[in-house]
Amino acid sequence: MIDYARFTAAAVQAAPVYLDTAATVEKACGLIAEAAENGARLIVFPEVFVPGYPYWNWTMTPGKGSPWFERLFRAAIDIPGPEVDALRAAAQGAGAQVVIGVNERDPFSMGTLYNSLLFIGGGGELLGVHRKLVPTWAEKLTWAGGDGSSLRVYDTPTGRIGGLACGENTNTLARFTLLAQGENVHCATYISLPTAPPDYDMVEAIKVRAAAHSFEGKVFTVVACSSITAEMVDLIAHDDESRAMLERRNSAFSGVFGPDGRLVSEPLIDVEGIVYADIDLNKCIQPKQMHDIIGHYNRFDVFQLHVNRTPQSRVVFTESIDRQPNTPPAAPPLREP
Repeated sequence: MIDYARFTAAAVQAAPVYLDTAATVEKACGLIAEAAENGARLIVFPEVFVPGYPYWNWTMTPGKGSPWFERLFRAAIDIPGPEVDALRAAAQGAGAQVVIGVNERDPFSMGTLYNSLLFIGGGGELLGVHRKLVPTWAEKLTWAGGDGSSLRVYDTPTGRIGGLACGENTNTLARFTLLAQGENVHCATYISLPTAPPDYDMVEAIKVRAAAHSFEGKVFTVVACSSITAEMVDLIAHDDESRAMLERRNSAFSGVFGPDGRLVSEPLIDVEGIVYADIDLNKCIQPKQMHDIIGHYNRFDVFQLHVNRTPQSRVVFTESIDRQPNTPPAAPPLREP
C-alpha cells in the first residue's frame, strides 16, 4: 500500500542584511540550521532574500533610483557561484530541501537582473532555478522576465515541490502548469510590501492567493515572506513620506495552508520568525476525489494548455561546415565592371 511523505515544513519570515550579500547568506545558513534542528525537512525563504528587494522603485523616481540599481546589481549573485555553494552546503548539512529567493545577475549582461528561486535538495544538489516570469508593476525597473524553461516541479523526499515568486501566484496558467506536473507542495515566496497602494492589504492578498492555490489544486502551500527592519528603513527612506510608507504595518505574512485551503499553522505577521507545520501528503487524496483539476475533474478534450519550455536564447550562431573554426570567411568574388 502506498504511503506518501509526512514531514515538518518551515516558512522563514526574516529580513535580509540589506544589500550585504555575504552577511545575508550567512544569516540564511544559520536559519537553515535552526529550522533543521527543530525538525524541518523543507525550509522555504522569502522572495529575493539575497540580498533584498528594490524598494526604491516605489519611493523614488527612476533617475534617483538608478544608483541603487547599480548597488543591487553589484550585490547580486551568479549561478553557479560561491553564495550558491554556501547555501547548498547548509542544505546538505541540515539534510533538508531549501527554497530561497535571490537576485541573479545575467551571466552575459552588465545591466540585467533576474528575480530567481533556487531549489536545493537535501543532499546539497541544485535541483533547479526559476526566474520570475513577469516582474510586477514597479519591479520592471529592476528585473527582466524569465522563460518557461523553469516552470518545473521537483521530486524530493518531501514530495513534488514547485514554487512561484510573489505576484506569479496570481497567474492562473503558471500555477496550473505546476499542478499539472503533479505538484503537491507549493512554495510561495513574497516580500513585505508596505509601499502598495493605501487600499491594498498585502496580508489579505497573500492569504487569498495561497488559500486559492491550495484549495484548487488540493495541495499544501508554504508561504514565506520577508520583513523590514528599522535599519532598512533608515537606509532607504529619503523623506518623511517614504519613511511613513516603509513603516506601514500588516505588510508581511508567512504560514502554511492545507489542501482544503485553510491554515495548518499559526501565521506570522510583520515580525521575524519561523513558522513550522506538520505536512501529511496523504491528506491530499480524499479532497482530490471531489476536485482533481489535473485529472478526472477536467475536460482535456475541451481545455488544453500549451506551455513553451524551450530556453530562449539571445543569439543563434550558424557556422559553415566547409571551413575550419576561427578562420575568416572567404572574400566575396569581384564583380565585373
